[in-house]
Amino acid sequence: MLRSHDRAWLRPIERITDVNQLPNIVLVHGAWTDGSSWRDVIRLLQQDGYNVTAPQFPLASLTDDVARLRQVLAVQTGPVIIAAHSYGGQIMTALGDAPKVAGLVYVAATALDEGESIGEVLGASEPTPAIAHLRIDDQCCAWLPQDDFVKHFAADIDPVQANVMYSVQQPLAASALAEVMGTPAWRSTRTWYAVAQNDEAIPPDVERQFAKRMDATVIEVASGHLPMVSHPDEVADLVRTAARSVPSERSRQ
Repeated sequence: MLRSHDRAWLRPIERITDVNQLPNIVLVHGAWTDGSSWRDVIRLLQQDGYNVTAPQFPLASLTDDVARLRQVLAVQTGPVIIAAHSYGGQIMTALGDAPKVAGLVYVAATALDEGESIGEVLGASEPTPAIAHLRIDDQCCAWLPQDDFVKHFAADIDPVQANVMYSVQQPLAASALAEVMGTPAWRSTRTWYAVAQNDEAIPPDVERQFAKRMDATVIEVASGHLPMVSHPDEVADLVRTAARSVPSERSRQ
């Protein structure tokens, strides 16, 4: 039997249990970035008590990237909100039906429908400035040249920070641009979308079309292609909005 002074040790556990009523947040980075691109959003969400995971993805094939996301989802306890940026939207969408996933947040991200590829959708018009001069290396990986990365991909970010991000860019397998989407996860899951109004990688009107056909809840952010870096408060607010839509464990009882 616990004595009265022993019970005091249980109080912090009770507070932790309250935090655990919140859904988990998994953040998916896109091509030419890594998990650190979500740094400020992570900080804001953690301040609110969310359990946040921002894994690194190999970007070697869509199959490998989806497998990595499933690996991360498997260790989450309770419902999950996934937020994805750019090509990360391709990874998230390719999950199909994922029982733990309660919501999908697209941040200037691709949201393909069945049978579509990124190359097909973005190739319907002239290449955007950020991806107009992709460099394909001997391993068939696509890289952004420094000038395009700093001036267009990370256009509204301080150039010093943009150059650091350029130095750690993760190349994308060129074959990923031709990968065809299966049944998209957004057909069975609620969605939110942050349109980057000044995006020079994915045209903002294409982002609006993605959001419209998903019937997503939409915000518009006056940012370039990396709103989670240049406007983390607005992105974090959208993720919180999605998270608040998930009934807590307590409300189910």
